Amino acid sequence: MSNFLLGLGLGIAAGVLFAPKSGEETRGMIGSKEGEGVDYVKRQTQELRDTAIDAVERGKEAVNRKVEKMASSQEHAALVYQR
Repeated sequence: MSNFLLGLGLGIAAGVLFAPKSGEETRGMIGSKEGEGVDYVKRQTQELRDTAIDAVERGKEAVNRKVEKMASSQEHAALVYQR
């Protein structure tokens, strides 16, 4: 783990030393990418939420169909039994 952190630190230092843009430009680019990342996470979260809601709705519909089918079967059985 310490080797990883050492490598990460050296990579960051090298990136800063050999960066082709000024610090202000680099900070602007990082801020822009951060905004893009936040937007991406929001979109993915919304898609996941929508998918979950759809799955729950489909599950509710399936359960309701089974309940209705069971009730219908019980009613049919009661009618047959009464004869």
